[in-house]
Amino acid sequence: MRSFLQRNHRLLFYLAWTILGLIQSRYTELLDDEAYYWVYSKFLDWGYFDHPPMVAVLIKIGYLIFHNELGVRLLFLLLNFLSLIVIEKLIDKKNSFLFYVIILSIAVLQLSGFVAVPDTPLIFFTALFFLCYRRFLEGTNLFYAFLLGLVTAALLYSKYHAVLIIFFVLVANIKLLSRYQTYFGGLIALLFFAPHLWWQYQHDWVSFRYHLFESNVNPYRFSFTVQYIGGQILLAGPIAGIILLPAAFLYRTKNVFERGLKFTLFGIYVFFLLSSFRGKVEANWTSPAIVPLIILSHNFLAERAQWQRWLLRQLPITMALVLIARIIVIVDIVPVKEIKQKYHGWQNWPQVMKEKTGGLPVVFGNSYQRASKYWFYSGQTTYSLNSYRERRNNYNFWPIEDSILGKPAFLLDIHNLDSFQQKMQTAIGTLGYKYDSSFVSFAKVKFITAKVYRVKQGEKLVLHCRVTMPDQYWNFIRTHPRIDAEIFLAFFNKWQWIENVPINYNIYRLSATNFYVDIYPSLPPGKYYMIFSIYSKGTFTSPHNSEKIKLIVE
Repeated sequence: MRSFLQRNHRLLFYLAWTILGLIQSRYTELLDDEAYYWVYSKFLDWGYFDHPPMVAVLIKIGYLIFHNELGVRLLFLLLNFLSLIVIEKLIDKKNSFLFYVIILSIAVLQLSGFVAVPDTPLIFFTALFFLCYRRFLEGTNLFYAFLLGLVTAALLYSKYHAVLIIFFVLVANIKLLSRYQTYFGGLIALLFFAPHLWWQYQHDWVSFRYHLFESNVNPYRFSFTVQYIGGQILLAGPIAGIILLPAAFLYRTKNVFERGLKFTLFGIYVFFLLSSFRGKVEANWTSPAIVPLIILSHNFLAERAQWQRWLLRQLPITMALVLIARIIVIVDIVPVKEIKQKYHGWQNWPQVMKEKTGGLPVVFGNSYQRASKYWFYSGQTTYSLNSYRERRNNYNFWPIEDSILGKPAFLLDIHNLDSFQQKMQTAIGTLGYKYDSSFVSFAKVKFITAKVYRVKQGEKLVLHCRVTMPDQYWNFIRTHPRIDAEIFLAFFNKWQWIENVPINYNIYRLSATNFYVDIYPSLPPGKYYMIFSIYSKGTFTSPHNSEKIKLIVE
């Protein structure tokens, strides 16, 4: 038996890893973001508001094979498996037993490796990028430059964080900039990534503007930095992080390739540490750092028996925690509201609600999470009407509202239950629902105006505007003379909403030609921003009907 294990340990390890992943993938309900990305796959495109398209393509392929949770996650489970294979190849003097202990000690690889999110392909293509980079260093030629460029494009298509990996590798080996093969590889990456850049250009660089200026910008709290540091230790363990992180940072690199790994590891952690002073940083944003973390910590620990013993002692505890977590996310046995809402409660009631609503389209208020999960588990076309006071998401851009404009639909929500005619008790709480014989919302109507305005306190503000909207909306407005809608301008300071000011136009006076909006903002001197919004009576909220418009009151 011992001889069999010695000969086949690698096969047995990866087989057990895959079987557990398959079970977890099939019997764990979709998480909020997974369902959201599943909706991505119904609207394949070269880009999306908040992410590149890799996640959508992978889900699309897997869902063609299995029409369930396993199908959504199938390709991600495969990439998780392949990530370990590639990382193993990147370790020169490999201690197989130590490698297994490190992998099993990083719980996130087991508990999240199968999840259909952009981090999974990002980790895989990070590992593949470093494999191609090492080949490129060993034999600098156009073939390896081409492969490196191709993988770089795939890395960028996975998540925009890929830019950090590319940057820190170049910083670690600045001599790369003196080789023409590097520029050839860069040209290949640019060529394959060009469709996404063209999509961004056509959509006014919406993703870049969102991530740079809109996403996660909050008043600084010291807890952001503390939570970030603590989160990274837990992400690298949860227990082993106190061993693996010091091991990786203490390891003295022996060549330019390892220096690239060290720079990437250090650079990613420092970049997001600094980002914590701008707003809350999600723990998973550093996910590509797992690749150099595993390699560098292995190389350090391989030469230190005492450190290996410390790592081995924590393994049973980590494995027990992982086993408990696996059971909890599959079986609804823990009476904790947060766990129930995140991992359970969507299997049955959406089909009951589908019968009650007659299969008509459903509209949720300001929740891409509930809209996406309901769509997946009911098979019913679902829309999230997003408030101008909250951040946008892809429901602001997909042609869903267009398809139900003026048609019968049901409005569903778990908030403001007094406004609903009917209610249903579900696993996620009481859900209100009401029938709308003609759903009206104008999220696709856009006010175009200057990006910045200046006005003296107490004086009139004049906005020079025009409106764009799909022809379908123009026709709907012309043929429905009794639309009850109010247009207003919402004012915000850097952190919060201040007030809404109605404007002197109704929905029927909107024109594609130029027109002027006059208002007297009652604001003290300072910097603000404004958003146009159209409220349709009977709906949950008012959508974003313009980009943010900067206002300086002098």
